[in-house]
Amino acid sequence: MRIRLFTAYLLLLFVFISLPLKAQASFNPDTVKAQKFDTGTMWTFEYPPFEYLKEVYNFTPTQEWFDNVRLSALRIPGCSASFVSEDGLLMTNNHCARGIRRQMQREGEDLANTGFYAATLADERKIPNFSAEQLVYLKDVTKEVLPALKEGKTEKEKVEKRNAKIAELREKYAKELNLKIDIVSYYNGAVYYLQGFKVYTDVRYVFQPEENIAYFGGDPDNFTYPRYNLDCTFLRVYENDKPVKTQHYFKWSPNGAAPGELVFTVGNPGSTNRLRTVAQLEYMRDVQYRNSTFQMDNLYKKLDELKTVNPSKAQDYEAQRLAFSNSQKNNRGYYDALLNPYVMARKKAFEKKIQEFVMKDPELKKEYGHVWKTIAAARKELTGIDTKLAAYRPAGQAISRYLTIASTLVNQAETALMPAAKREALQKELQGRGQRPGGMMGARRQMPLYPDNFDPVLEEAKLEISIDYIILNLGKNDPVVKKFFQGKSSKEIAKNLIAKSLFKSKEAVEEIAKKDPKEILKLNDPFIKYFADVYAKIEGLEKRKQEATDTESVAFNLLGQIMYKMYGTSIPPDANRTLRISDGVLKGYDYNGTTAPVKTTFYGMYDRYFGFYEKYPFNLPERWKTPPAGFDLSTPFDFVSTNDIIGGNSGSPIINKNAQVIGLAFDGNIEMLEGNFLYRQQANRTVGVDSKAMYEAIKKVYKADRLADELETGKMVK
Repeated sequence: MRIRLFTAYLLLLFVFISLPLKAQASFNPDTVKAQKFDTGTMWTFEYPPFEYLKEVYNFTPTQEWFDNVRLSALRIPGCSASFVSEDGLLMTNNHCARGIRRQMQREGEDLANTGFYAATLADERKIPNFSAEQLVYLKDVTKEVLPALKEGKTEKEKVEKRNAKIAELREKYAKELNLKIDIVSYYNGAVYYLQGFKVYTDVRYVFQPEENIAYFGGDPDNFTYPRYNLDCTFLRVYENDKPVKTQHYFKWSPNGAAPGELVFTVGNPGSTNRLRTVAQLEYMRDVQYRNSTFQMDNLYKKLDELKTVNPSKAQDYEAQRLAFSNSQKNNRGYYDALLNPYVMARKKAFEKKIQEFVMKDPELKKEYGHVWKTIAAARKELTGIDTKLAAYRPAGQAISRYLTIASTLVNQAETALMPAAKREALQKELQGRGQRPGGMMGARRQMPLYPDNFDPVLEEAKLEISIDYIILNLGKNDPVVKKFFQGKSSKEIAKNLIAKSLFKSKEAVEEIAKKDPKEILKLNDPFIKYFADVYAKIEGLEKRKQEATDTESVAFNLLGQIMYKMYGTSIPPDANRTLRISDGVLKGYDYNGTTAPVKTTFYGMYDRYFGFYEKYPFNLPERWKTPPAGFDLSTPFDFVSTNDIIGGNSGSPIINKNAQVIGLAFDGNIEMLEGNFLYRQQANRTVGVDSKAMYEAIKKVYKADRLADELETGKMVK
């Protein structure tokens, strides 16, 4: 009887799980409808969402509330941060401060394993070459920028005149206001705003937990939930050698937040592509993310394989994997989202809705009706160009040094042989893009041609990936592929190329570099032959690419004007590293046939610690192995909320409507990656560390009373 019941239960479970999967797999794309907030809720401070918040949450903040929130937030390199005391205490993530930790480490210290705490003000260490930026000034300059765009007769002239006006305004206001000036565009260039930042250059190191607790679970848990990370770091901003005094800061909430409670993230999301056309998204799917995902997925897998092939370097290979694992998951998530038929159907529905808005109005149709065809034609042109450029000047972590050595040598030789006038003109043209003639990035000039740590085993493995990458972009029947990459497999081709190559040692490569440019280009080396052969093709492709990009840029600006006419500021613009505020609530979600809890606790961390036999990356720092007396294991640790975030939001404070810190954003779940293109609240979640967890750990585990008291009171306690 029990067996029959169990069998029936399994059948019901299978049906329960498979039904939603079948429903999504068999949806009718013609019935998919776009939703108003497919573009998300990353609101700008230029256009605060007063009506939206009142309608959705019955919350009516004042302009003063938004101003205080804006002035309490900070932007730091690559991440977000915020003031959490009147004495300049700054909160951000541990993973945003790994570089700081390396800079601050003194001889004999191992801060990744011990953590850091400045017990006194005098112990706070000044961070070199580090700054925090506070957005203190906003001005609409649309009426100054857009007329300049219209002055141009060609697409290239339009872009040049717009950029010249932006540069002029930036210089003018920097002198007048004595602030760092950014001029940013919203809604694809329909609106332009001037932003003035007060820049703090004296920032000091206060507290950072050990890496094992801050990044507990390591790469396997990255972009997942439930999580158990104390991903926080505290710094302090100084002015005139004293802690800065600020009236704008987020007070600390002793109670955290309850499920369903309105909360906000305040930070600097890097970029999203929610207002892109379908043609642009198809290009990103078929070229951009296909290429980056191909490289990263294959390199990630290859490095794991090499740990058994070359055991002496196993630790180094693992370190290399972890160094780009976050990017690898990001790219894979973006690529999978664009491969999802439902996501693309929803984007098509969104585009159709906007097209119908234009086509039913004769005046709008006349001015904007061509926009989608223009962008589609530009993207078709760019697809043909960029796949060739990807092969002719391959770049990325997975590209073998055999190729980068040859590419550098050929570029240097070809540049040296150019007429002086052409060389100077080309260098000037590429300077703004950080490139050198032939498409090599300027940063590569400083890289040694043949580094001391050259690993022939790894470079051969990367060459296999590089060959497959070139073939992926050009196709097996391309004449260049047939000429240079013939063989049964990429493994065979790689071995054959290396055997014929002159790049046998560092000394050999350095001797080649000393040769006359003409002699270099005639060398009987397969890699040099390849780049010498394709070099002449690059200049023409670059010219065509710039023309297509300029054409699209102007059309994309018109698309922004359409959306602005249609929606105004009732929907937010795409993320672009500007300060945003996003609303949400603490809410779990369904996944893997179960339900994720709204919050985790320290009990869960220890369960994971012992469940994985106390082994990396689920091991704990020494002080955490046995919790101290009085430490409350039931304290909420991490949580999920429906706030809309993306890369760049790391370090964003999560606050309640009283502008109190209830948490600190440090990640999103894997479903969040789809949000680059489409925001769906069903499973898209922000992952944060709870304010109660941070306080409990700082006070009871680290005995950092000075810091704990400052968080509690909002000021330094003497």
